[in-house]
Amino acid sequence: MDQIVRQKFKRRDPSLPKGRQISDENVEEIAKLFGDMPRRKDMVIEALHIIQDTRGHITATDIAALAEYLRLAQVEVYEVASFYHHFDIVREGQTPPPPLTIRVCDGLSCEMSGAKPLIEELKAALGEDIRIDPVPCIGRCDSAPAAQVGKRLIEHASVPKLTEAATGPITPVIPDYQTMEEYRAEGGYDVLAQVLAGDITADQATETMSNAGLRGLGGAGFPAGRKWGFVRSYAGPRFMTINGDEGEPGTFKDRWWLEQAPHRMIEGAQISARVVGCERIYIYMRDEYPAVLEILKTEIAVLEASDIEMIPMELRRGAGAYICGEESAMIESIEGKRGLPRHRPPYIAEVGLFGRPTLNHNVETLSWIADILKNGPAWFKDQGWSEDHNGPRAFSVSGRVKNPGVKVAPAGIPLIRLIEDYCGGMADGHELKAFFPGGASGGIFPAHMADRPMDFGTWEPEGGLIGSHAVVILSQHDSVRDATLNTMRFFKHESCGQCTPCRSGTDKMVRMLEAREADRALYDDLLEVMGDSSICGLGQAAGNCVKHLMTHFPEEFENGETTQ
Repeated sequence: MDQIVRQKFKRRDPSLPKGRQISDENVEEIAKLFGDMPRRKDMVIEALHIIQDTRGHITATDIAALAEYLRLAQVEVYEVASFYHHFDIVREGQTPPPPLTIRVCDGLSCEMSGAKPLIEELKAALGEDIRIDPVPCIGRCDSAPAAQVGKRLIEHASVPKLTEAATGPITPVIPDYQTMEEYRAEGGYDVLAQVLAGDITADQATETMSNAGLRGLGGAGFPAGRKWGFVRSYAGPRFMTINGDEGEPGTFKDRWWLEQAPHRMIEGAQISARVVGCERIYIYMRDEYPAVLEILKTEIAVLEASDIEMIPMELRRGAGAYICGEESAMIESIEGKRGLPRHRPPYIAEVGLFGRPTLNHNVETLSWIADILKNGPAWFKDQGWSEDHNGPRAFSVSGRVKNPGVKVAPAGIPLIRLIEDYCGGMADGHELKAFFPGGASGGIFPAHMADRPMDFGTWEPEGGLIGSHAVVILSQHDSVRDATLNTMRFFKHESCGQCTPCRSGTDKMVRMLEAREADRALYDDLLEVMGDSSICGLGQAAGNCVKHLMTHFPEEFENGETTQ
């Protein structure tokens, strides 16, 4: 008996390191994949992407070898790899996923267009040799239902389309876009040249931006000029981050900007970084946009080889985590960590990127900067719907309209005018019933409120948000209760799990909706706790649609039966 116990609890050889043992050959094999990639901790997510892209999954041995290669503890690599949805970890004895994965979006706009039955039909038609993976919004709401076969986008997906695509190339299709040469031929980078020459000083640029009233267009709406002043006030070194991780369901405007004119954003980034005094620019782009990633990789290389004096830019891939759209969680991800939100704004030195003051901007915000500095603040303000609503905005419109897509319209335009004047009206046979003004976080409102301005400040008093201007239109054929349940399932799936009010609150809310619970007091208590106690905006705003279901659509809340 004693011998059995000694064998079971055999002591580790003290000459070996703790943890999973890895050979030099394993480390050398994995190192070959990385080429000249910097050997730093913050590159762990990039390294995991390379392994996933090469093998189609990540084994326990890969994690151990990567940890040895980067001089990290194995648990550090594992906790990062297991946090992000796009990494497939295969443990000993487990079967790797099939070589091909078809990701079908089950976000609200895609669900309204038949994604749910499509997923079931695909599973029956294609069998087990191809993985069918329902995923959150992939930023193609205007061509719903949308899917990706490998990295190839399939718009208005159907079983025949996806079956055919599964036998062909699975690399991304690169759209026609404005190259650097074409951009410069139209005067591109002239404003940056003025900044570099001192013809536009940092103070002048900051004042112009403040007078123009340009606000952050990623969701928060913080004035861009004021943000420049904050970050400039801190001692260097300073960094800049660009948030291209637009994971809000219903949002696809940043992809639209980058797929047609990427250098608008790049010039805006170079100007901003130069004015603020940033030493390096990090572009954080969502992994669901493989074509955009290729465009940026190509055009940044062209810029680096040109005669333009530029601040170094690094392109970083997200890995399927909506929470990383929150800027402090994005910073954590760029540093090679799990995307857990921080408690203080990143421009404060102690909590910025790598512990330094950090300027963060959204893709669309940057795309307007050169135009504003070239044409002046009055030009930008005149693009608004009225004196109270400055500038043009890119609205992502999807759902029950004739012509969904990105619509560049005046800030403050009433929703009904956006639908009629820019989207061709409602789709045939559909009447406006409800709408999300700002994606899943923005809440859901009834048709009689469609005459209100679509801008910051309109929806906050009503318990909503304009956010990233993601507009989803519902008609009399849609269930607001079903739309609310879809939204809450999304938040449950995407909660980072750091705080209990969000982690448990979203789960509880989903279960209550599925059970058709109609106790308002119970919902109100849960909404109050989530709103007051969650660390970041995900948990704080997750219940907006539930609140509005009870307030504006009481008949569906009390009596409506979900079909899901």
